[in-house]
Amino acid sequence: MSLLFYIFSGLMLGFGTMVIVCRNPLSSALCLVISFLGLAALFVTLNAYFISVIQVLVYTGAVMVLFLFIIMLLDIREEKSKDWNFLAVGGGVVVLFGFVVQLISVLGGYEDGKQKMVPFPEDLSHEDVKMIGAEIFTNYNFHLQVLGVLLLVATIGVVVLSRRQGKEGSENN
Repeated sequence: MSLLFYIFSGLMLGFGTMVIVCRNPLSSALCLVISFLGLAALFVTLNAYFISVIQVLVYTGAVMVLFLFIIMLLDIREEKSKDWNFLAVGGGVVVLFGFVVQLISVLGGYEDGKQKMVPFPEDLSHEDVKMIGAEIFTNYNFHLQVLGVLLLVATIGVVVLSRRQGKEGSENN
């Protein structure tokens, strides 16, 4: 089980790094899809099947399709290669090193993290989907509606921006 954890974690971190490194926005978005799939696989190794399926359906499916739609609609070109700013890269390495040192010191002092994980008993019947659905649609219904409106406004904004760019391009010819 720990071998799968390291494989999926490496996959997720590698493609997460590629999201930042890739100059082409389409390649970055596709690397993000693979990183999301690695995260879903990590949820499967933790026996969190519902969260894994939601990860694939919502983030990998719906959100990334929306991102790809926006990228293709705006026709964003590949970013041109620039000279390296070594001061910024050095600062980033120092911040990364400080973060890793802090993370190791915090996790090293966390005693509960050193214990073995006890799996859930198989005889219990969990109604995960019912409990999560009841929680979302009773206590967080307003938040869910606001999120839907924000996604709708973002999509309309992209369509308006793409039409405006199309009109400006045709006027210049």
